[in-house]
Amino acid sequence: MDLTFIGLQFLNGMAFAMTLFLVAVGLTLIFGLMDVLNLAHGTFYLIGAYVGLSVLKVTNNFWLALIVAPIAVALLGYVIEIVVIRPVYARGHLDQVLLTLGLAFLLADQTRLVWGSFEEALAAPAWLAGSLSYGKIFFPRYRLFVIGFGLAAAVALWLLIERTRWGAVIRAGQSNRTMVRSLGIDIGRVFAHTFAFGCGLAALAGVVAGPIIGVAPGLDAEILMLALIVVVTGGLGSLSGSFWGSILIGQADTFGKALLPQFSLFFIFGVMAVVLLYRPGGLLGKRAS
Repeated sequence: MDLTFIGLQFLNGMAFAMTLFLVAVGLTLIFGLMDVLNLAHGTFYLIGAYVGLSVLKVTNNFWLALIVAPIAVALLGYVIEIVVIRPVYARGHLDQVLLTLGLAFLLADQTRLVWGSFEEALAAPAWLAGSLSYGKIFFPRYRLFVIGFGLAAAVALWLLIERTRWGAVIRAGQSNRTMVRSLGIDIGRVFAHTFAFGCGLAALAGVVAGPIIGVAPGLDAEILMLALIVVVTGGLGSLSGSFWGSILIGQADTFGKALLPQFSLFFIFGVMAVVLLYRPGGLLGKRAS
């Protein structure tokens, strides 16, 4: 195993990790603020990828697809939060899980009805085609773009959560919902905006990953499983935890598939098990009492 192989797999792992981060951070924001485990989150990723594919086919403009898909899915998420999710806030996690799981099946069937069951791929912008070379390493330009885009998104999200009033409300709501309500803030409206924002991030990930992973039925369940592993590994409700958890799981998945493809899932779950063994609350989550 030479340095060229390690370097290539590390870059591949970073590209995949940034996609996982965009999905997982929306999931962890929703759970951290709303205490709702949204098992339909992977389906919003898939819908975003399909909407982006449709926009790309009509306009041949990848950047327009990157804007339209997250907005469209965020609006869908906003409506679903008000009509479907909100009535089960007062119920336990079991009802929420069953409801969002049923919603995931329903939306997945609708994607098959609208877009069919064939595997497709989004076309990356022409100027991002080809590879860049550094020594013996040749790496696709688009994957480097994904790494840079993900890192920029992580910084932007940190600034949004840590340096804006909306972010302060979200952090306060995670700590004490009653206190937020007592300050005259409409917590229901904050919930709806947060849910929509998380869905939009999942859709954004679907478009960004489309040229690499492609778009196909069933991808929603795979992405959801990986996002849940990232959230648990990083720590529930932690933005920084989602980032570092994504890198850890992304690298484990990539190196696992490259070294022992038949045991690639073992690497992912093994990393999660080791983290939880020593940090039951995740990398940056709250310590278990």
